[in-house]
Amino acid sequence: MASTETSEGKHGGGDLAGLEAGLDALDSKAADERPPLGRLLLSKLVPPLVAVALVLAVWQLAYWAEVKPDYILPSPLDVWGAIEKMWLDGVLLGYIWTSVSRGILGFAIAIAVGTPLGLLVARVKVVRAAIGPILTGLQSLPSIAWVPAALIWFGLTDTAIFAVVLLGAVPSIANGIVAGVDQIPPLYLRAGRTLGARGLTAVRHILLPAALPGYLAGLKQGWAFSWRSLMAAELIVTSAKLGTGLGQLMEGFRALQNMSGVLATIILILLVGVAIDLLFFSPLERRVLRSRGLLARNG
Repeated sequence: MASTETSEGKHGGGDLAGLEAGLDALDSKAADERPPLGRLLLSKLVPPLVAVALVLAVWQLAYWAEVKPDYILPSPLDVWGAIEKMWLDGVLLGYIWTSVSRGILGFAIAIAVGTPLGLLVARVKVVRAAIGPILTGLQSLPSIAWVPAALIWFGLTDTAIFAVVLLGAVPSIANGIVAGVDQIPPLYLRAGRTLGARGLTAVRHILLPAALPGYLAGLKQGWAFSWRSLMAAELIVTSAKLGTGLGQLMEGFRALQNMSGVLATIILILLVGVAIDLLFFSPLERRVLRSRGLLARNG
């Protein structure tokens, strides 16, 4: 009887091992298979292009129907003409770079502040009880609410703009890493301590790698808050010595009652935000998910 049970156990174990091997082979085959380039472009490019075409069509129909006077609702061609004029005048890239450089610098400072703050809140219970609710409240506070205070504190300077960016982005980054740390299986932390990981070594080799998906989500949201905060600050903090970013450009068009320019600037702000996501955050997110087996190779 014992030998029969043993043989059955071995047989069952062999079946399970074979099943696992078969599933692994299927996963590997699915991961190695790549769709043709034409099909990939069709699935990735056509849906957003169709959506843009529909928006432009509705916009043009509203213009033809004279829903609003043309000086309030210009046509898509009028808005394109405003963008083309800035390009031909040689000022378009300068406006974009002024805002993008501010956004990148402010976001980098926000990462340097928000990452250690998030780790501190995640790992120290007293700090979490004291600061955690404040971070959540700050994250829900509209960025534009900080602009009057920043103007009083720092005047019409770049420091006021960066202060608004930091106050908008740091809570999102900190909360992102807190969420990532909270989702780490306790086994990982115990294994790290068993292997001798302590202090900064544990943070570098255990906490940050294990919390990376949540941290990356926090960074992505932090950039969105940085960009929104920057535009809110540039709309109000205007001065000739500060240079002209996209927010200041839009405020200038508004003062001139140039609706084509206002809509053109809104489109530029949207395009920059989409480009940053497509060129940086989306590839990084796919790489992290793929390295953890959460995304197929052709995803």
